Amino acid sequence: MPVDTPRILELRRRVQADPSSIAFAQLGEELRRAGANEEAIDVCQTGLARHPGYLSARVTLGRALIELGQLDDAHVELSVVVANAADNLAAIRGLAEIHQRRGEMAEALVYYRRALELARHDPELEETVERMEKEVAPPATEADESVEALFDFDRLVEQLGAETPPGVQALDALRPGATVSPAQPAPAAGDGHDDERFSQLEADLRDREARAALLRASEPLSSDDAAALAELENWLDALRSAPR
Repeated sequence: MPVDTPRILELRRRVQADPSSIAFAQLGEELRRAGANEEAIDVCQTGLARHPGYLSARVTLGRALIELGQLDDAHVELSVVVANAADNLAAIRGLAEIHQRRGEMAEALVYYRRALELARHDPELEETVERMEKEVAPPATEADESVEALFDFDRLVEQLGAETPPGVQALDALRPGATVSPAQPAPAAGDGHDDERFSQLEADLRDREARAALLRASEPLSSDDAAALAELENWLDALRSAPR
């Protein structure tokens, strides 16, 4: 159904009077904004046949195609725009929407982030990116919940001002990808040494905690030392509850 706003009527007359006029791009955009997407597509396709390099008209065509659910055709048009104008925000957002409608959330997030780089502090884009990052983020694995993932033990030992104890060295040998020196061969799977190493580590940590307690009783602790001790106690609790 034709849309007959004064602006659209004026642009129609201009295009009909001169089919080669670039006013077709404005007419197509006005039609798209008015919801006349099918007519907008016809106008843009006709005009682009004469002016294939008119990127703004191709953006209008792509967005009108999205509204009609013709996502593959829209993707082709908007990809042409981005290939020739990498910072065309409307085309980038259009591609993001296409991927989102297809359920391709990771690809959509790439384009939404790209759009946000061009339109910084856009609240709508910021909210979209934040929401999609939560949707696309991989689920936590068991390894992510391990004791070592919860605490930075190397930093803890450094704060306590001591060299790495033998029990910690034993734990290092159990870490994936660890390099084991010839004097300390890697334990074979199922040889029963894992529990022994964890027990040694726990004993070393308990010894440090006891010595720290004596130090704490004899003189006031600095805020950094107090924080380190609190982290050590939490680390021990986590270690005791971790599966062996």
